[in-house]
Amino acid sequence: QLQLVESGGGMVQAGSSLRLSCAASGRAFSSYTMGWFRQAPGKEREFVGVIAWSGGATYFADSVKGRFTISRDNAKNTVYLQMYNLRLEDTAVYYCNTAPVTLQWGQGTQVTVSS
Repeated sequence: QLQLVESGGGMVQAGSSLRLSCAASGRAFSSYTMGWFRQAPGKEREFVGVIAWSGGATYFADSVKGRFTISRDNAKNTVYLQMYNLRLEDTAVYYCNTAPVTLQWGQGTQVTVSS
C-alpha cells in the first residue's frame, strides 16, 4: 500500500506562488489517479484537484480553477500541486491521496496566505 508524504508548504503573501509535492512510497503509484485536498481551520476537508494516472488529464475545483495546476512524475513517484495567485482563502493544510480516496491520510503540509 502506498504511503504519502506532503511537503512544500509555507507562509506566503497573497498573490504569491507555491509548489507542493507529494512523495509516494510503495509500488504501483503510476496506476493511481491522484488527488489534492485541503482542510481549512474549522472546515471539512475539501477536494482541490485530481490528475489521471498518466498525467494526461486534470480536473479542479471551481475555487482554484485557473490558478492551480497538477502534474506528476511517475518515475519519481511524486505528484505536484503548483499554486499561483494565492488568496487568503487558500490557507489550509494540503493533503494528497488517491482519487477516490483509498489511503490513510498523511500529515499534510500547511499553507498560510497572508495579506
